[in-house]
Amino acid sequence: MTLGGVRRAASSGERERGCGPERHAFLETIVKLIVAFQRCQGVAVGGRESRARRSWRAIASRRFSLKERHFLEQAALPTRLSLAPAWLGDTAAKVFVAAALGGPALFTTLAAPCGCAKCTILHDPDYLPDTNPSETRELDQWDDYSKQTKMSLWNRAQQLPPDALREVQNVYGEQFPIEVRHYLAGWIEDKMHQWNEIDPENVSHSQYAHSLVSQLIQEIENKALNYGSNEDLFLVRIRLDEAANMFKTRYLNSNPLVLVGIIQNCLKIELQLVQRHENMLGAPHTTNMVIEPCAEIVNELDILHRRTRETADILRQLEQEQESFALQYHDCTKINAHLSHIQSQEKTPQNREVEANLRRRKQLGEQQLTEKVSGLLQRRMDLAEKHKGTIDRLNILQQRILDEELINWKREQQMAGNGKPFNGNKLDTIQEWCEALAEIIWLNRHQIKECERHQTKIPITPHGGVDMLPTLNSHITRLLSSLVTSTFIIEKQPPQVMKTNTRFSATVRLLVGGKLNVNMTPPQVRVSIISEAQANALLKNDQMSKGEMSGEILNNTGTMEYHQSSRQLSSQFSVGGGELVFQVWTLSLPVVVIVHGNQEPHAWATVSWDNAFAEQGRIPFTVPDKVPWPQVADMLDAKFKSATGRGLTEDNLRFLAGKAFRLDRSPQVQDFTNMMLSWSQFCKEPLSERNFTFWEWFFAVMKVTKEHLRQPWNDGSIMGFVGRRPAEEMLKNSKSGTFLLRFSDSELGGVTIAWMYEDTSKAGDQRDVFMLQPFTSKSFAIRPLADVIADLKYLLYLYPNIPKEQVFGKYYTPIGEHPTNNGYVKPHLITHVPGWPGRGSTESYPNTPQPMYPMHDTSLGDPPSVSSNPSDCVSTMPPYNDTDYPDILENLPDPDFTNFSLDFLHTNFMKQQ
Repeated sequence: MTLGGVRRAASSGERERGCGPERHAFLETIVKLIVAFQRCQGVAVGGRESRARRSWRAIASRRFSLKERHFLEQAALPTRLSLAPAWLGDTAAKVFVAAALGGPALFTTLAAPCGCAKCTILHDPDYLPDTNPSETRELDQWDDYSKQTKMSLWNRAQQLPPDALREVQNVYGEQFPIEVRHYLAGWIEDKMHQWNEIDPENVSHSQYAHSLVSQLIQEIENKALNYGSNEDLFLVRIRLDEAANMFKTRYLNSNPLVLVGIIQNCLKIELQLVQRHENMLGAPHTTNMVIEPCAEIVNELDILHRRTRETADILRQLEQEQESFALQYHDCTKINAHLSHIQSQEKTPQNREVEANLRRRKQLGEQQLTEKVSGLLQRRMDLAEKHKGTIDRLNILQQRILDEELINWKREQQMAGNGKPFNGNKLDTIQEWCEALAEIIWLNRHQIKECERHQTKIPITPHGGVDMLPTLNSHITRLLSSLVTSTFIIEKQPPQVMKTNTRFSATVRLLVGGKLNVNMTPPQVRVSIISEAQANALLKNDQMSKGEMSGEILNNTGTMEYHQSSRQLSSQFSVGGGELVFQVWTLSLPVVVIVHGNQEPHAWATVSWDNAFAEQGRIPFTVPDKVPWPQVADMLDAKFKSATGRGLTEDNLRFLAGKAFRLDRSPQVQDFTNMMLSWSQFCKEPLSERNFTFWEWFFAVMKVTKEHLRQPWNDGSIMGFVGRRPAEEMLKNSKSGTFLLRFSDSELGGVTIAWMYEDTSKAGDQRDVFMLQPFTSKSFAIRPLADVIADLKYLLYLYPNIPKEQVFGKYYTPIGEHPTNNGYVKPHLITHVPGWPGRGSTESYPNTPQPMYPMHDTSLGDPPSVSSNPSDCVSTMPPYNDTDYPDILENLPDPDFTNFSLDFLHTNFMKQQ
């Protein structure tokens, strides 16, 4: 069934209305709605009907602008609205149903064509709009959400815990009574998108706001009328009637936008509260779930904020009652003075009558004063008890934030020194909590001091009672002191290994400075290097003698500055406008100062061990002498991953465990899980038959990988952590030319190439595994690993069977011709092992001068166990036909490699017997 209609010419007035993309989109939506609705009416009942209705509802649920909705609602025939299906709830959607039922005539009224080409197409009787699958998909997503929630926002709010529900109740007040929210919840939420589309600051929205407020008042009156016959709801009806009358007199005719703004704000806050508490539970309407720590802290802070507001209200009432008491006491004083004056006068009948009247007033006044005194005392005690409860809760929460959350952050910061992932942004969240704590503590302290001031004005105390205010004041001040001194932290730690005469920076941060006006008088921060003994003394005495330092730092003072955007204080200060003065200090992570680069490995061993195994609350800087191997393995993995980009595998860690425990030559696989590694084994005792420690070996491997082998290591091309014998076993059954890369056991930071070679020129089994003398950082600085592998033509496959070009080809250094202007030819260095490929053969390099050393004479034979020949880098040059070429070579200066030493890659290959 298609939309019928009569095409008509557009008048000049209609043309003047103008057309554009917005109008065309609006008109096309109308056409889609009418066609979709007519299709709904024409399909059979069943699955297809449901699909058609979803398509219709998807278009009908479009959020129309205020102008569109107002235009449609004004143009729609009210009698047509009753014909809309029950499953349509939106007013604008009902308007379109009315338009569809009204046919072409009503459609023409709603959106007459202006005569442009697009409008002509839209009004064509045979025009069918394209179907947009996303419209139906969006509706299905909304349906899924509705099925998941299964209840309105207000019903979800009513299922909140008692404390959270009280927060929701506090949102509503006299301006928007909670009874209206409760009994009209469905209607209010159906209009949610309409409330949100009105801008309370935009006067042009007044007419639509007036219409919406009128509907609200009508709904309230209808609801009250329905409750009229029910005696149980008599009070509800009265409250609803009062709300309707209040809305009429206060908002409807004067400023409906104000009421809309109030409703918007209430609904917004309610939704935020519900979502926040649902997020704490992980999903809506789930119960018996553990609330996350962050949510618990936020919830407790909200409770403390509310208690602080409540005590502030009580304090204001107490102040009013005290003022009333003072006035009445003043009146009683005047009555007493007047009575004394009358009594001194002559006893005339008139004076006697005045005296009797004054006595009655005096008696009544004294009785009222007695009652007021009793009320004041009771209110003071209630307020003190309320403050005591708040302080107790503050104490518990502050311990939670400072002793758990902040300490955990500091621990994560310390572990970050070993390469562990670290979420520095968590400090911003902790700062928000600390600032909220500081604000609550400061407000409660101010309230307690106000109570003391009021008590000084009217010094009345209960008989036998104890004045709690001094104790409360002392306790709250102690909390503030602890908060300020504990939240002075080092946000950016100094380098833990630093060399003398080297610049470094560090950043400190006071997490409560923004709330306590520290920025009004910026304090000075001083940095000192102290020893372990001085750190112990500082922790015991909370102070350090002047001039006690273990090292001198230039420019060691800075002004603490407040950054408004980030709320960070970076760098003895006063708090709260100078009322309180605190001396604050904090210790950085341990640092090791070195004077030479060869001290760096041992310095990092000390720092890494301390970062990984330091316990909270320790005596500085006590660490265990032995720790379980899994903890050491975790530390090594984190450091290696941080330095190189890829961590260690279980096989890598098993190899390291064998080396650390000096069991790497043991044939059986060891279970190291329950073994304890000592500090001496870690970095003091040398490895077997070596002159370096386990840590020195690991540190050198990590350094060479970081500086020269990072990309191949991340690709998994370097096996690395494998012993010599296991490497030979792995290569023994591989085809000739298969090689692997392993870290040398004998050379610090050395990388050796082990490869399988099969000599086919000789009879019998001539398969042998050979190993090149290790390459070091010095070697890789001259010739990168990938180029070395490219130079050695007999290296064909990376273990187990990957062509080397596939693995290392992307890392080869491109060889291009770079002409020079000085007449010299730049040499190209190539790694070459004399006598290879194949023992007894040589490799030819075209256009390359012969090596400047005698070739290996294979007739001399090899030693019984080791065959050693020097490898070299040969200079290859492009063809050069200049007749002066020999002279140029002869006269090359040293900087151009004439007398360049070729000792930098003396590589030995070894044959295992």
